[in-house]
Amino acid sequence: MIAFVFPGQGSQYVGMGKELYDEFDIAKKTFQEASDVLGFDLSKLCFEGEQSELSLTANAQPALLTTSIACLRVLESETSLKPNYVAGHSLGEYTALVANGAIELSDAVHTVRKRGEFMQQAVPVGIGAMAAVLGLEKEKVEEICNQVSQNGMVASPANLNAPGQTVISGNKEAIEEASEIAKSQGAKRVVPLDVSAPFHCALMKPAADSLSGVLNEISVSKMSAPLVANCTASVTNDPSKIKELLISQVTSPVRWFESVEVLQNEGCDKFIEIGPKNVLSGLIKRTLSDVTVSNFEKISQLESMKNV
Repeated sequence: MIAFVFPGQGSQYVGMGKELYDEFDIAKKTFQEASDVLGFDLSKLCFEGEQSELSLTANAQPALLTTSIACLRVLESETSLKPNYVAGHSLGEYTALVANGAIELSDAVHTVRKRGEFMQQAVPVGIGAMAAVLGLEKEKVEEICNQVSQNGMVASPANLNAPGQTVISGNKEAIEEASEIAKSQGAKRVVPLDVSAPFHCALMKPAADSLSGVLNEISVSKMSAPLVANCTASVTNDPSKIKELLISQVTSPVRWFESVEVLQNEGCDKFIEIGPKNVLSGLIKRTLSDVTVSNFEKISQLESMKNV
């Protein structure tokens, strides 16, 4: 069985999607559809913009979603591949929901643009921080976060990426303190992340509240393949649950490696990462053995996709 998985923020780079855009009409139409929704030329931002501008949260989210869907549409038009399950990392969950027909691309592009704006506005720059803790199990990281979360300070696990790789998020002071404790308790490394806001923690509550208003305006359809949701690491095929899951996702940790384990337990032995870079492919390989992992974003990868 095959799982299609879709990357989240951090995988964006200038030039992403251009090769497929130049070669395939279906990719060009995908970028045009997104540009029409946004009111500016998204392909120009993705292909010719500055990395710093592309990486702004409100830009990166629609850009990654659109590029990943362009890749998906090319893959589906050139091969007979179809997913049995879908999943995506944070923003990538929206891409997964476009991929399985739950949400229209135009609605998803509009929603993630707003989501990016709301996340950026929720916490003033300099107040929050995120850091990747390498070499400690998630239970130990959680314990450290609880220890420093005092006097209104927030620190909590944000991304459970792979066994021994947990990203923490919260107030800058709390994250710095948690980082020092983690090092003293045996973490191999603690890497501060270059992000504009502390994602997937309680500080994002204002963003979650604003997002619920936007999600109320869109419709969710029947899914062609079940989703493994970020915040529960469980399978859902119920369209009526999707909005609630997407709102919870803003303040909850992305339970990525648990989601990947669930996909394997459901019978998925082939994972295809669709979209820029191959960050998720690396995390899946660190989490599972006995599965094949591949990724698709370039024409040179098409031939091997036909043999998956």
